[in-house]
Amino acid sequence: MSEVNAEIARFDLLVDAAWPAPGRAEDGGWVYRHAGGVTKRANSVLPLGERADLPEAVDRAERFYAGIGQPCVFSVGMGASPGLDDELGRRGYRLVDPTLVMTSPISGDEAAVGAAVEDRPSERWLRTWWSVDGGRHRDTGEGPARTWGERILGGVPAGYVLLEEGAVGRGVPQGRWLGIYCMAVEPHARRRGLGAAVLRTLLAWGWQCGADSAYLVVTEANGGARALYEREGFAVAGRYHYRVRS
Repeated sequence: MSEVNAEIARFDLLVDAAWPAPGRAEDGGWVYRHAGGVTKRANSVLPLGERADLPEAVDRAERFYAGIGQPCVFSVGMGASPGLDDELGRRGYRLVDPTLVMTSPISGDEAAVGAAVEDRPSERWLRTWWSVDGGRHRDTGEGPARTWGERILGGVPAGYVLLEEGAVGRGVPQGRWLGIYCMAVEPHARRRGLGAAVLRTLLAWGWQCGADSAYLVVTEANGGARALYEREGFAVAGRYHYRVRS
C-alpha cells in the first residue's frame, strides 16, 4: 500500500472509533460489528489487513451474522483486505452506497453561531436527528432502533450542537482530527444556512479541542450535502462502499 493510500486507510479506523458498534467480535484483523441493524457502518465487517485464508474468513463472517439473524455486510475501504472486493463480487454480493470521505483543514477562523456545544445529546437533539435519519431503521427483536442509535452515540466522547430552528450535528475529537457526524436539518428548516452554521460551530469547537483537520463521510448520491461541504472547504480524500449479499 502506498503512503497516500495508507493515510486514507486510517479513516477506516477513525470512522469505526467515532461510530462504535456496541457489539463487536474479532477474527484476525477483521471486526464483526453489530448494533441492532442501525446503520451499515455499525452492522458490517470491518475487514482490514492481509488474509491468507480469505475465502474461509468470508465463510466465518457469513456464519457469524447468520447466527445473530442479520445479513452479512462488508465495509470495503482503502484498508480492506486485498482481493476481498473481487471475492465478494464472485459470491454475488452487491456493491451499495458508494461513499466519499471528505476532509478540510481547520484554521481556527471558523465563525461559530454562538450555539452551545454540549457533551451529550438532549432529547430535542435526538428527536431532530432521528426524525431525519431514523426512517431508514426499523425496530428489531434486539430492541427499539433509536435505543441502538443512542448506544452508538454514547460509545465515545463527542460534542453536540442543536439549533432550535431544527438542525443538529455531532463532532468527535480524535487527536488532530475532528470527525463530523449526524448532520441533520429538518425538512421545514432547509435552505436557510442552518447546516453550514452547525458545521462551522463544530469546526470552531474542534479547533479548541486541538484538532487541525476535519473529516466527514457522505454518500455519493447525496448531492445536496456534498455541495454544502464543498462550499465549506471540504474535498474528497477517499472512498469506500459496502458489499451486501443479494
